[in-house]
Amino acid sequence: MLELIVATKNKKKLKEIWEILRGFNLKLSSLVDYSRAPRIIENGKTFKDNAVKKAVKIARFSKKLVLGEDSGLCVNALSGAPGVYSSRFSGKNKSDIRNNLKLLKLLRGLPLNKRKAYYICAVALADEHGLLGVVEGKCRGAIGFVLKGSRGFGYDPLFVIPKYNKTFAQLGEKIKYGMSHRYHALSKAKKIIQKYIEKHKGN
Repeated sequence: MLELIVATKNKKKLKEIWEILRGFNLKLSSLVDYSRAPRIIENGKTFKDNAVKKAVKIARFSKKLVLGEDSGLCVNALSGAPGVYSSRFSGKNKSDIRNNLKLLKLLRGLPLNKRKAYYICAVALADEHGLLGVVEGKCRGAIGFVLKGSRGFGYDPLFVIPKYNKTFAQLGEKIKYGMSHRYHALSKAKKIIQKYIEKHKGN
């Protein structure tokens, strides 16, 4: 069976990716299963840069099909910040709660119509021969005024989906997995994966 390595150790991110990719005849693994994998420094200027770097570097190391992913939050009122710095927005002692509190502080006093934002996800696929493709997906919403909900991760307790008037952290996995930025990116990536599987049948 063909193996697909997801180039991350983030368990919550892995769970979402694996759930969305369910149905493929693939053995799914991650960097948790490859303790000797090279460390990847996410210093790209864009989400695509980081996703490609992860996919290509781990594919060269493993000689297998690899999915690299990078994602984050972009807030219109902050000129797209935190952007590629989403996970380390609050600095050295970063954490989800610190990142969220910093975001709330920066948006203090702004009405809801000035708090528009979107999540973005870039997904790259590569094998030992190089990059196979890179795609992006977005999910639009707004930044709430207080943290709400106990499910999800990252900025999910603040990211309000207008259709439901609830945050991702309130809506939970079932709804999020069917509309998130990762869902949209991975839906495009599925076509690349399927093409790769068909090409390597019987190998």
